[in-house]
Amino acid sequence: MKYVTLNDLHVSLGAKMIEFAGYNMPVLYGNLIQEHNAVRNSVGVFDVSHMGEFMLKGEKALELIQLVTSNDASKLTDGKVQYSCLPNKEGGIVDDLLVYRWGENEYYLVVNASNIEKDWNWISQHNSFGVEMKNMSDDMSLLAVQGPNAIKVLQKLTNVNLSVMEYYTFCGGSMAGCEDVIISNTGYTGAGGFEIYVWNKDARKMWDAIFEAGKEFDIMPTGLGARDTLRLEKGFCLYGNDINDTTSPIEAGLGWITKFTKPFINHEYHKAIKENGATKKLVGFEMIDRGIPRQHYMIKDAEGNTIGEVTSGTQSPSLNKGIGMGYVSTAFSKVDSEIFIEIRDKAIKAKVVKIPFL
Repeated sequence: MKYVTLNDLHVSLGAKMIEFAGYNMPVLYGNLIQEHNAVRNSVGVFDVSHMGEFMLKGEKALELIQLVTSNDASKLTDGKVQYSCLPNKEGGIVDDLLVYRWGENEYYLVVNASNIEKDWNWISQHNSFGVEMKNMSDDMSLLAVQGPNAIKVLQKLTNVNLSVMEYYTFCGGSMAGCEDVIISNTGYTGAGGFEIYVWNKDARKMWDAIFEAGKEFDIMPTGLGARDTLRLEKGFCLYGNDINDTTSPIEAGLGWITKFTKPFINHEYHKAIKENGATKKLVGFEMIDRGIPRQHYMIKDAEGNTIGEVTSGTQSPSLNKGIGMGYVSTAFSKVDSEIFIEIRDKAIKAKVVKIPFL
C-alpha cells in the first residue's frame, strides 16, 4: 500500500479510506451527495496525488509521443494540454492520459495511478529516440479544486490571471507562497476548476491556504466517491471500467482523440474499425424503471438476449435517477433505443441517451 503525502490529514478529517490503485485514498469524508453537490454548485477539493507524472525531454520527444499516443500532439503549442490514449498492439488501450507541452522539446504526461508502472514500461520500451524520461510520480502532489467557485478561491492565492486561462491550458507560477506550481485548467468533474501540481513538501501549505480562501464558499474536502459520480454525469471514461486493454478508442466514442493524420502504434487496426464500423459501441443510458445499474450487470434486449454489459453505473445525485455507460451491439446504440439492465435477476427498463447526461 502506498500513501499520499496528506494521508494523515485525510484520516484526521474523518475520511473513509479505501485501497484504490494501490494507494490508501479518501473515498468519502461524510456524505457523498453533499460532496457531489458542493462541487457542482460551489467548490470542492480532491486530493488526487496518486496520479502519475512523467517528464519527457529531448529533440525527439514529440516523435516518441506521436508514436505511442493516438491523438496528434503536433497540434499542441506551449501551455496547451491534450487528452489522448496509449494504444496497445492487441487493439486495446494501455491507458488514457493528458499530454502537457512545456516547450518544443519538453512534455509532461499525466497518467492513471493504477497504470504508472505499466505506462512507464510501455513508453520506455518504444523510446528508441534517445528521449530523456523522468518519473516524477512520487515527488508530486495534485489537488483538484473543482466547481464554479474554484476560480474565485484560487485567484486570491496567485498573481496569475486565472480568468484568461482557457480550458485545457496550463502555466507555471507561484500560488499560496509555493513556487514551481503547475496551474492547470483541467479536471475530471465537468464542473470547471483547476488542478494544482505542487512538490510534496508544499502539499499541506497549499491545502490549508485553499481551504482558508474557500471558507466564504463553504469549500469541502471531497473524496473519490463524488469524483466518480461527477465524472459519470459528464460521460467521462474511467480506465478499467469504460476503457481497457481490449477496447478500441473508436468503440469507446473516442474517435475525436484518435487521429489518423500520423502513424501510431496499431493505427491500422483502429482505422479499419472506423472505416468498416464497430460491432459494439459505448453508450450512455438512463433508467426508465427504478433501479441502480452497476459495473458488470448484463444489458439485454426485449427478448432477453444479452447485447452488452454495464461498465459504469450509479444513482445520479444531480438527476435523481439511475444512469450508466456500457458497451452494446451497434444495432442498439442509437439514442432512445430500449434496453434492459439485469438487476438481481430482473430485467429493468432503460433507454440509450446522448452523453453527457448533464
